[in-house]
Amino acid sequence: MLRNIPALLSPELLHSLRAMGHGDEIVIADANFPATSHATRCHRLDGVSATDTLAAVLALLPLDSFVPDPALVMEVVGDPDAVPPIIAAFQDIIDSKADAPRPVAKLERFAFYSRAKAAFCIVQTGETRLYGNIILKKGVIGP
Repeated sequence: MLRNIPALLSPELLHSLRAMGHGDEIVIADANFPATSHATRCHRLDGVSATDTLAAVLALLPLDSFVPDPALVMEVVGDPDAVPPIIAAFQDIIDSKADAPRPVAKLERFAFYSRAKAAFCIVQTGETRLYGNIILKKGVIGP
């Protein structure tokens, strides 16, 4: 056990967060996401929501302040302007937890899948709300 580290973050996930460098990306995915087939490293957090996972990850990981879109979500198929409740919840968490909050940007579904394949790791949660997927780009931790 360690202090001040959210308990839902597994030792393996903590290792990935620590091993990531500036500009590396992590995907927090819902239960429907094809994580195992898309991931180089797949961490499972069955039974944990994507929103709780996002809050825990942002307690340790800074968002990249050198890019315009350090947080990306999957746009709704057939309605790219829609904002599902979980996306609004992601934005609220980013606004309250990130050191440099930015509005989430959207990627078309297959563009999101392509980007996820290149991510450092994917965290498959037990999230059942549709479109509960977000990509975060790691920023710099200053001296």
